[in-house]
Amino acid sequence: MLKWKSKKKNKKVEGPKAPWTEFYRDVPKNLEYSEKTIYGYLEENAKKRLSLLAYDYYGTEVNYKTLLDKIEEAAKAFKALGVKENDCVTICMPNTPQGLIAFYAVNKIGAIANMIHPLSSQNEIEFYIKKARSNIIVVIDIAYEKVNNIAHNTNLEHIIIAPVNNDMPLITKVMYKVTLGRKTKLPNIDEKVLFWNEFLKKGLKYSGETYLKKDKNDPAVILYSGGTTGSPKGILLSNYNFNAVALQCKLMCDPAAEGDTILAILPLFHSFGLAVCTHTTLCIGMKLYLIPAFSPKKFASIVKKHKPSFVAGVPTLFETLITSKDLEKEDLSYIRCLVAGGDTLQPKLKHAVDKFVQDRGSKAQLRAGYGLTECCGASCLVPTDFYRDNSVGVPLPDTYYKVVKVGTHDEAPANEDGEICISGPSVMLGYLENEEETVQTLRIHEDGRIWLHTGDIGAMDEDGFVYFKQRLKRMIVSSGYNIYPSHIEEIIYKHPDVAACTVIGIDHPYKVQVAKAFIVLKPSVALTDEVKKDIKDYCEKNIAAYSMPYEFEYRESLPKTLIGKIAYNQLEIEEKEKKK
Repeated sequence: MLKWKSKKKNKKVEGPKAPWTEFYRDVPKNLEYSEKTIYGYLEENAKKRLSLLAYDYYGTEVNYKTLLDKIEEAAKAFKALGVKENDCVTICMPNTPQGLIAFYAVNKIGAIANMIHPLSSQNEIEFYIKKARSNIIVVIDIAYEKVNNIAHNTNLEHIIIAPVNNDMPLITKVMYKVTLGRKTKLPNIDEKVLFWNEFLKKGLKYSGETYLKKDKNDPAVILYSGGTTGSPKGILLSNYNFNAVALQCKLMCDPAAEGDTILAILPLFHSFGLAVCTHTTLCIGMKLYLIPAFSPKKFASIVKKHKPSFVAGVPTLFETLITSKDLEKEDLSYIRCLVAGGDTLQPKLKHAVDKFVQDRGSKAQLRAGYGLTECCGASCLVPTDFYRDNSVGVPLPDTYYKVVKVGTHDEAPANEDGEICISGPSVMLGYLENEEETVQTLRIHEDGRIWLHTGDIGAMDEDGFVYFKQRLKRMIVSSGYNIYPSHIEEIIYKHPDVAACTVIGIDHPYKVQVAKAFIVLKPSVALTDEVKKDIKDYCEKNIAAYSMPYEFEYRESLPKTLIGKIAYNQLEIEEKEKKK
């Protein structure tokens, strides 16, 4: 059981008073946020539109009434397995119905959802399970083998396997089984290992209450990020955090309305994907097209097939939109909102996307946003019709921004660079069992507010528009995912043949950046193909697939600063020179 006591006091959040409030038009300045749990807020909204479709999974459509029924079915099964209030249930799933249902079911029974990436290395999965003290995991079939390999090192009592082809139409299910599915090694059912449908049968014997009405400020979700130092940390988010973002984004993403559709590309284990693309849209009454495995090459064909009202993704995703021949003659009038986040949106791309969709009948504008996992993935968005080059927009309602001189609480003048700080209802409770970094990141300023120090450098103009410049912490953003060089270096250094290493981000034609490792071997070790292969195999075992270095370069030495630190910035310059 996880215990967490928030030090926050319940204070009324005052409305923003900056000049940009005029851009909110009819949006209230002091919103009334739900006092319910994440599930409670979903249920409240779902009951208003039970017959509307909630999601589509490869053609299998489910309405809101059925979604609530499926959540209740899973909630009973979790209770039958003995899940108690504040227990952590690990969910290692992509965008599938089982991942979605498990998330809300866990919240409904008062437990905490520990969300992790299925492509994490088995050692990382072990770390996340132990960190949350989780004894139950729901895992996609393709990641089961990694979980099975480390289960004996954890307190896992139940492993629930949710095959990706569950709920697919019959033909699609068969096609998956004979192609991708045949490569997946799965066990026989026993008391510890259950397939999803067998897991649900456990709930048939449970007759007690399933809905536990927790406090809005209780911890509800753990998501993982590098925090301000780059090492993996669990970020505790509350019911209030999620429900606040849902209401804020509903108002800022005007004209979002029930019956609209969205491509659920950003995954459930990603803060923006979970809080905005999933929870917000379901609470509005939209339909999600659940896409568990996304290929950029298929993006245009997916858009053409589903004709979504809303599309959210990383900037590079929209490059494929405007270069695809599939959409050259397509009527795109159905697209009403485009949102880019996870990386810098270049003005050239923004204007090109706007022209592309508007020439094909859409009135949508590509709008940049900004956020961190520490504030539920969203805290700032460009208002419709008020775009400014290189700006990530204005804060969401009831969210305060200020830029301070690095290392201080002193506010920097307008247009001057400093560290971006955020205060508002979406700011996390803290880092899981890491009081030291929580105190460093969540700071009470002289105004009495708790401010999230983001570790990001930016500026704010006279009208309150925010400009993200660069990351104070060393971080590589690859296809919207955060990769932390210090974490990769820490792992590589543990290899017995490595004397020194550093990791930098290098340019990539689609992913924007990928990791490259520079390695110096110990004097006694000869550089052979066998050594190279051993180090690469070691990295693949211990580093998540999305963080894995794309390149390894072996050197006799690495450049140093005057005080003896590895000058990774010099290597970055060298790599850029190679591209010229």
